Formats: sequence, C-alpha cells, structure tokens
Amino acid sequence: MHSLRSLSLATAFVGLTLAPQSVLSAQLGDTNAPIRISLNEWTGQNITAHVAGQLLEKLGYKVQYQTAGSFPQWIGMQDGSIDLVPELWTNNLGDIYPKMLAEKKVEVVGDLGLDGRDGWAYTDATLKVCPGLPSWKALMEPDCAAALATAETLPNGRLLDYPADWGTASANEIADFKIPLTAVPAGSEGALVAELQAAVAANKPLLMRFWAPHWILTKVKLNWLDMPPCDPKDGARCMAPAPIIKVVRAGFSDKWPAAYELTKLYQLSADDQGKMTYEIDQEKKPIEDVVKAWVDANTATWSPWIDAAKK
Repeated sequence: MHSLRSLSLATAFVGLTLAPQSVLSAQLGDTNAPIRISLNEWTGQNITAHVAGQLLEKLGYKVQYQTAGSFPQWIGMQDGSIDLVPELWTNNLGDIYPKMLAEKKVEVVGDLGLDGRDGWAYTDATLKVCPGLPSWKALMEPDCAAALATAETLPNGRLLDYPADWGTASANEIADFKIPLTAVPAGSEGALVAELQAAVAANKPLLMRFWAPHWILTKVKLNWLDMPPCDPKDGARCMAPAPIIKVVRAGFSDKWPAAYELTKLYQLSADDQGKMTYEIDQEKKPIEDVVKAWVDANTATWSPWIDAAKK
C-alpha cells in the first residue's frame, strides 16, 4: 500500500512538473521546423535579421537564414522557402509584394522602429555648383547639370543610383519632372559608400540616392535634397518617408505562435543598427559576434518581449 501511494504521488509530481513545459511547447508550436529569415543586400538588414534570429533561438526555435534579393524574396515567401522578412522599406516594394498582401498571403506584423530615410542626397561641394539646393528645382539649372555630368551622361548630370537589383524610383522621378539627370546604378552598397568617401575627400560634387541609418553618415556629411512632390503611395515613382515594417508568411502565427508574438514586439533603433554596421563593415568583425554582443548587452530591452511571447 505504501509503495502504491508513493508511486501515485510520484506520478502526480511528474505530471505537475511537466505541465508547464507542455503548455510552453504548445505556445511555441513546431519547434522542429526552422524559421527561415530573409537576408537582403545591405548590412543593416542583415543585422536586423540576425538580431531577430538570435532572439528567436533564445525563445526555443531553430533559425535558418536565406539569402534573397529585395524583390526575389517574395518568390521565397510564395514557395515557402522564406517565413520572415524582418526589415521591409515600404517605399521600394516591387510588383509581387502588393499582390501577396492583397491576397493575404503575407501579413504585416508592425513597424520595426528604425528612423529611416531614403532619397537623393549631396555633398557640400555640390551646393557650390548648385546653389539652389536643397530644392530639387536647383537640378534644373544648366550649370548644375553640367557640373554633375560625366562622359557617360552628357549633357545630363549624373545621379549615382542604387544597384539595379535593389529597385529604384529615381529614373521615373527624373522622367516625370523632366530633370536633366541620368540615373547610373552603383555596383553595390560598397561602391556607393566608396564613391561618397572619395567625393568628400576630394571636395567634389556628388548627387546620389542614399538612405539612413548607415554608419558612413557618422563619418562624412551628406545633405538631403527636398524631393519633387509625388504620390507617396506610388513607390515606383516616388521617394518619400515611409514606415520600415516586418512581414511574415501567411500561417506563421499558427505554426509558431510565440515567435509571432515576439516578432510583433521586436524593435531595433537606428542608432544601434548604425553602430553594429560600423563594426561589421569597417572593423571587419563577424556579424554573429557583433549581434551577440548587442544581445548580451541589451537584456533589459528584449527580455520583456520574450516573457510576453511565452504568455
């Protein structure tokens, strides 16, 4: 009788100790299937992705990173090879994403919290040859266009644009407002930064499309142009301030409930992203190490997100 009673108590104890874990497992959902996070073509976005990934791992999930272009990543969302786009600039969306959003194949889970900016910018030396800046109308002056011209753009001035595979509204804005410029795509983010550094060092005029946050803006001065008026909802023909959001594939919340809650709460400041970008791009530290250092130093920031996601 004593042994049966002991066995009964032991069984009850095991049941009590396992129950919370069982509930947590139900909240986590499918912990065997990795959450696949999109990696785009610039360092800041990769930081956003890796911070999200390390936090999801702390919550109990497996994570995989999937390299994909800003536009091709939506094909990955369609075929199921990508589950989370952690940083989406909503003024540069392409054609596939709006259709997927309308068809409820993807879901917006909130603003990322970056104080982002995207548009045409210029060096101090540009102001000397285009004195009407920051107004975009200064670009209409023949002397300004001539000062920005290169052999490949004559008689137009040159606008150093985003790499072609990023997508850009620059050429459309130039055409819509009949600005005497030619948009010339850069080869990469590194090429954009290198040309900006060279222009500042040589005190030469340079007009380019750029964005913030970026580490280079803590090292060199770049001025922002007042862009032509346009419809901010038309990302193909307009550059205007827009939210930077997080997007998940349809069904994400059912498959990974706690991950869904964490993703909604997740925020990353422009200042933090910029500092980490500098460490990676300039100090050549591995992104995993830089992100881990941020995660370790900011427990007070993300712990409440983890706690809330478990409830």
